[in-house]
Amino acid sequence: MMRGMGNMQGMMKQVQKMQKDMEKAQSELNEREFVGEATNQLVTATFTGDRKLKDISIKEDVVDPEDVEMLQDLVIMAVNDGLAKVEKETESTMGKYTKGLPGF
Repeated sequence: MMRGMGNMQGMMKQVQKMQKDMEKAQSELNEREFVGEATNQLVTATFTGDRKLKDISIKEDVVDPEDVEMLQDLVIMAVNDGLAKVEKETESTMGKYTKGLPGF
């Protein structure tokens, strides 16, 4: 009976260590920056790892009052690219902790 309790304590320590490692990895990921780009970097969108838009940059030569739709498309493209980069890195970083767990 005691032997089973020792295994349980060991398992709990492993779970606690994994939880601390996950929190550290998430914190480090949140501090990183990811830059999404539209065609030829005409528009760039910078995100933090927790998917917050930090900056958006639009080159002057793409601003055409006669073609606002193109600018809108470039902004959407840059934002989606940035979010995709955050998602890919999140999967890569956090996936090792969540792989095989129900709901992940």
